[in-house]
Amino acid sequence: MITQIVVVTAGLGALIAALGLALLKVLRRRSIGVMLTVVAAVTVAATLAGVVAITLEMVINGEPKNIVLTVVAIGGLVGLGVALINARKVVHASRVLVDAVETMPPSGHFTAPQVPLPAELETIARALEQAYERLRVGRERERALESARRELVAWVSHDLRTPLAGLRAMAEALEDGVAAEPETIKRYHVQMRLEADRLAGMVDDLFELSRIHAGSLRLNRARVGLGDLLADALAGVEPLAAVKHVRLQGEADPALPVDVDADQLSRAVRNLVVNAIRHTPAGGVVRVRAIETGDRATLAVLDECGGIPEDDLPRVFDVAFRGEAARTPGPDGGAGLGLAIAKGVIEAHEGEIGVVNDGPGCRFEIRLPLAVRT
Repeated sequence: MITQIVVVTAGLGALIAALGLALLKVLRRRSIGVMLTVVAAVTVAATLAGVVAITLEMVINGEPKNIVLTVVAIGGLVGLGVALINARKVVHASRVLVDAVETMPPSGHFTAPQVPLPAELETIARALEQAYERLRVGRERERALESARRELVAWVSHDLRTPLAGLRAMAEALEDGVAAEPETIKRYHVQMRLEADRLAGMVDDLFELSRIHAGSLRLNRARVGLGDLLADALAGVEPLAAVKHVRLQGEADPALPVDVDADQLSRAVRNLVVNAIRHTPAGGVVRVRAIETGDRATLAVLDECGGIPEDDLPRVFDVAFRGEAARTPGPDGGAGLGLAIAKGVIEAHEGEIGVVNDGPGCRFEIRLPLAVRT
């Protein structure tokens, strides 16, 4: 008897399951509510079919049979009703989520619906919120880069014209014999070499900045002492400091190991120190110190430039920012790319860079992760 019951129930269940799967395949592009209803109907139908078959033919007869069939029918209707109600709730929740996406404001800021959602739809809503936030940040960054690119083109085209015009004028003067005196010819040659060196430096800066913006800056990391790197950077800028009559002071904690690309980091530090020297008046002092702060190494460059207007502080590391109204740089000026390059290099090292007004001038700070001491 038990074997017969199992065989009949399993057979009916398999038949109904096959019909249900076929129906789900046909309805695979329909609403999830319809599919949930089909699943519930298959479950209820398989149960009812087995119960009815056993009741009619094998187990119960007479009045008890009618009672059982009635109870089973009512249970099936209740199950289908619950399935339909649940399906409608799921469909409504999905529509709420779709409406939230379709009515997203032009700002691109997506907010998940503030109504209870099934766990899966809630997960999708949070994922959409994060995805749209990443897209919004990416678009803002893209707009900022495009604005920086346009500003860079405008500044560099101006800065290139200035030395090129000087080179052309001196070359024409030498060619036409206007400059015939030996002293004048020598002075022109020296000036032409300086202008050529300046143009070469601007081209190098442009190439470096383009690699940073393109994400193609490759770092050859090795463990170095930040104090040694600082000493080398200061030694490289001493001639400029001497010409400007600016004193350099450097101090560093004895052991500050960092895993960095020494050449790239040296360039970033030199850019900060050169910027400090150029904006410090004659007789002033530029102080550079490297200390350990928790799990990071902090390198600070302090100048006596008189401070930067608060409105300009957020723009200090922008491309071509010089903090002055006139576009034409001084004789030792560059294209205004040094600080932008320094920022790109430090961020490529997973570090941070910032600037604040401090005392008679500004304090530029670099913070880098310390290497694990062995």
